Amino acid sequence: MNLNRENTLDNENINDVIDEHIKLLNEMSSCVSVKSPYQLLKKLKREKIKEGRYKDKCSLFEAANRIMTDLIISYGIKDLLDGNDFDFDKYIVEFGNDNKNPHDIMVEKDGKILLIGEAFNVAKSFFKVKKNKSLRKLRESTAENISNDTIKILLYNSDAVSDNYEPISKENEYHIKVDLDEKMSEK
Repeated sequence: MNLNRENTLDNENINDVIDEHIKLLNEMSSCVSVKSPYQLLKKLKREKIKEGRYKDKCSLFEAANRIMTDLIISYGIKDLLDGNDFDFDKYIVEFGNDNKNPHDIMVEKDGKILLIGEAFNVAKSFFKVKKNKSLRKLRESTAENISNDTIKILLYNSDAVSDNYEPISKENEYHIKVDLDEKMSEK
């Protein structure tokens, strides 16, 4: 498992990580100039972005998906570190489309996997599909040193579900809604 400051989040670095995400987000141009709706769609889907964290790596469309999920992970972990839900002082995460670990979020101690998690930011219309896919990945995890006691979490944007949404979870499964609108209004 690749452990470094960038993907191990704790109380010492979580605010710096969030600030860096916001800084890189603000570097991106908010203006997309085009002559037709087709050109807009083509630019969004195909042209590589010129600023920000994913500069020269992907289109604005792909960057938007990655950035929004990065924010869900960062703010979700901050909430977990600030709260009393779990007694973990650091979380190993993957930003963007990294695929070095079996899951987006993990907690490991003494060679045992204590927590695994998946994170996403999705439209309401696609929530059920994404949730089911992520839960299946957690429930069928092939991560080494996982046990029946391993906690499984889903982090996702709160506006993907209604205010009265109550997930049906199995034992040791938790849904954590992150209100990005609220979090970003604080910045």
